[in-house]
Amino acid sequence: MARKDNAASTANPGRLKQIALTYKMTRKADSKIGLIIAAVGIVTFGVFLGIGLLLGYPVYLGILGFILAFLAMAIVFGRRAEKAAFGQMEGQPGAAAAVLDNMKRGWSTTPAVAMNRNQDVVHRTVGKAGIVLIGEGNPNRLKTLLAAEKKKMARIVTDVPVTDFIIGNAEGQVPLTKLRTKLLKLPRVLTGPQVTTTNDRLRAMGDLMSNMPLPKGPMPKGMRMPRGGGPKMR
Repeated sequence: MARKDNAASTANPGRLKQIALTYKMTRKADSKIGLIIAAVGIVTFGVFLGIGLLLGYPVYLGILGFILAFLAMAIVFGRRAEKAAFGQMEGQPGAAAAVLDNMKRGWSTTPAVAMNRNQDVVHRTVGKAGIVLIGEGNPNRLKTLLAAEKKKMARIVTDVPVTDFIIGNAEGQVPLTKLRTKLLKLPRVLTGPQVTTTNDRLRAMGDLMSNMPLPKGPMPKGMRMPRGGGPKMR
């Protein structure tokens, strides 16, 4: 029992510290976050307490309101923190890879399967929706990269649907903040074993990452590709 208590006491401060750090980072991009969270909590608690007073059960509904207010505050905080994080990443090469990396359940992501010297990059993720290619950079140059990647995959994977998106805010593009939602809305066409088989075949094909290590997440602005660093066409 003593060991469990010690482990819990060690974990709680760490969790609280992480929440505090997330709040500070979010407040830099969203200065009203504190007021919004407080308002959500007060309104939720007030509504349930008011209903309790009308029905003659202020204690019970007050307790329920307190619990639901805390839950509502946590949900709002999580969503605004995620939005703030996306806002800070938006426009940086590799930002989409960071979003994809957080979608670990049901998705297997390989960042930077294709790239050119202009830092236009294509990431690949595989799930029950099939193969999805996500491009970041100049839309015109990305069309060439995406077409080349599809042609390369067509030699090995012919029976799996391939979808491609370009990150951006223009018409026909997918904003970084909506990438996760867009992927989750894709129709499921593969089974678990088929996803595994597809991943194995794609890994056997090889990609840019096997020849050039790249940092996970957004890459520093101004980073330049070495000569000959683009994808090799076979």
